[in-house]
Amino acid sequence: MKRASLSASDITWQKLVPELSVSDLRASLAFYTELLGFRILFTREGFAYLELEDTQFMLQAASQDSWETGELAFPFGRGINFQIELGDISPVHSRLVAGGVSLFRELQESWYRTGKVLSGQLEFLVQDPDGYLLRFCQFLGERPLS
Repeated sequence: MKRASLSASDITWQKLVPELSVSDLRASLAFYTELLGFRILFTREGFAYLELEDTQFMLQAASQDSWETGELAFPFGRGINFQIELGDISPVHSRLVAGGVSLFRELQESWYRTGKVLSGQLEFLVQDPDGYLLRFCQFLGERPLS
């Protein structure tokens, strides 16, 4: 696992950082670091703070002391997906495929209306070990509405 030894002043803290409750922190850390390429900024007992490019996540081992509003049942995070835009999604995609991970949605090009233009992205979706849905995307540019 990729670990960094940074102090708080060395970290660029994002304004929104999802904290995901996980059933097995060790398995989640392996998935996020070895397959997805996140680096560990810091850890403490039952907790890890991760970063990949400009994306940050916190992973918290689920416990009775967690801030859960209801019972956790697989898949966790139903009704939400986390879009993670990277400069190049191919290394992440390649590691997942080589690792035998089933994708929720295969790699595809998608175009979405964003005001008066279409914005394109190359994207795929994968579930983490607890079922959180992660949508990796790479911006392809804009084109006029047809």
